[in-house]
Amino acid sequence: MAEPQRKKWSENYPRWFDWVIGEAEVYDYGRYPVKGMGVWMPYGFQLRKKIIGLMREILDRLGHEEVLFPLLIPEDLLRRESEHVKGFEAEVYWVTHGGRRPLDVKLALRPTSETSITYMETFWIKSYKQLPKKYYQVVSIFRYETKATRPMIRLREVTTFKEAHTVHSNFEDAERQVLEAVEAYKEFFDRLAIPYVISRRPEWDKFAGALYTIAFDTVMPDGRKLQIGTVHNLGQNFTKAFDFRIQLADESLDHPWQTSYGISDRVVATVISLHGDDRGLVLPPNVAPIQVVIVPIPAKDEEDMKLVKELVEQVRRALETAGIRVKVDEREEMRPGAKFYYWELRGVPVRIEIGAKEAREGVLTIHRRDTLEKRTIPAENVVVEVRRLFDEIYQNLYERAWKYLRERIKRTADLEEAKEWVENRRGVVEVPWCGREECALKLEEELGAEAMGTPWPFEKAEGEVCPVCGRKAITWMRYSKSY
Repeated sequence: MAEPQRKKWSENYPRWFDWVIGEAEVYDYGRYPVKGMGVWMPYGFQLRKKIIGLMREILDRLGHEEVLFPLLIPEDLLRRESEHVKGFEAEVYWVTHGGRRPLDVKLALRPTSETSITYMETFWIKSYKQLPKKYYQVVSIFRYETKATRPMIRLREVTTFKEAHTVHSNFEDAERQVLEAVEAYKEFFDRLAIPYVISRRPEWDKFAGALYTIAFDTVMPDGRKLQIGTVHNLGQNFTKAFDFRIQLADESLDHPWQTSYGISDRVVATVISLHGDDRGLVLPPNVAPIQVVIVPIPAKDEEDMKLVKELVEQVRRALETAGIRVKVDEREEMRPGAKFYYWELRGVPVRIEIGAKEAREGVLTIHRRDTLEKRTIPAENVVVEVRRLFDEIYQNLYERAWKYLRERIKRTADLEEAKEWVENRRGVVEVPWCGREECALKLEEELGAEAMGTPWPFEKAEGEVCPVCGRKAITWMRYSKSY
């Protein structure tokens, strides 16, 4: 299958990303007068809406209920769970005044919602009979990011933060929920044709306040790793901090167990980055704001032009009736070639061209964005052909993205080979590990890379030894350059 040129996309990815989100009118970053905050433009907002809608569909099906919590969290509430606060302390934005008056209690702009949600759950949940309980919300969170900010990837206001919070009567049910959350995320990323590796984060770098963290990561076009989703087993840490107890089946009282899991704007960045090419966006059909664009080709003869308009309207109605998002580009001031460029930049999966020849013969020229291939189809078959093309485009994006990721994962016990892999930003390297923190941190220093965690589910490193201490390796530790 023919592939479009993707050279600039991979060789100058940061510049390409800034160019495409601006030119395609997705996200305006760097011009709003607060560092680390961007503006979703109409086309980008629709893409974001479709992606979040997919997440909502999955969570709703699994019995989650959507809620909306206040943005502000009182300081004393945030400080209830000490380990959690230490994890975010340097990044919290504080509101200290109401108008000119100092506030009695400092208020934090939400960095995440474990404390505020747990606090309200103490009023709402009294018995094991109400459990499991699953909530989620899609909100902004604020973190004073001190590293170099990047649009959608490293922000001070994360505007697309989906956080789910669940409550359970025992550890076993919380563990079951972790598995359900992992499967939900696998479905979500699969439907976006985003490839991933799943790791258990190192104990020293898990979510603050969690028993453990499971992370989904992918590799971006510049070879850097990007964390795109996390799942946390919170144990009883937050419920104990809030003295939150429920009645169990044996009529005793105990602290319930919790999990939480989140995604962010990074998902949109990943869809854009992994599927795009030199011409711009290449969007999976299921989340494309416009799935089909129809471009009428002007005809010199008045009768031919009438036939063109009639066929355009016929095709538009057929697609709309079938529930396909379609737009007719009737702008008279723009030539067809300029329209082609405009819609290719925006990643519309399918373009239909209708000129005098097509109108007279009752056919359509159909163009697929992912491979830039064209074909001619009978006009009466447009719905069937477009749906079939959607399936082909999705499958191609899925296979292409997974091939890219697999080629960027290296397993080796040779430190020099591992170092070369990381230094050249080729992706993720997996090195045998004995399980000792000091060895993993030493490898971070040696490789100049971040320890991502160990494969999940757990994988043994049979017959391998730790390259730092020489002890028997128990599993593999993943390393990569990251954002």
